[in-house]
Amino acid sequence: MIKTVWCITFCVSNLEKAAKFYEETVGLEKKYEYSSYVGFECGGVEIGLIPKLKEGQKVSPASPSIGFLVDDVEEVYEELKSKRVNFIKELHEKPWGGKQATFTDPDGNILEITQINWKKYFTVSAEGAKEKP
Repeated sequence: MIKTVWCITFCVSNLEKAAKFYEETVGLEKKYEYSSYVGFECGGVEIGLIPKLKEGQKVSPASPSIGFLVDDVEEVYEELKSKRVNFIKELHEKPWGGKQATFTDPDGNILEITQINWKKYFTVSAEGAKEKP
């Protein structure tokens, strides 16, 4: 069902400051940077940074999340739904080549299942690496 941890995402108060910390202080390699997301390589697991929600926004999670990589996201999604897992974001496609759904554990921790179209992912990632926020 789940192959590996794909990504751990943290919500940060200042994206630029946090990105500088993870790159320059911690020494992680920046994979790409967008105005709303920065991704770092960490031993095969991506460390992602997103801005915290501002009052009234309902776009990104307000707490850290863990993304799991799967081979067949529809199959895993249906299996989890049959087990009455609480999905907070239904199965959807992402512009960077991912297909994912977001759910919570019994304590409200945020978890995602993701299947990746690697060709599209690498194309969009290469373009994003050139973008500055």
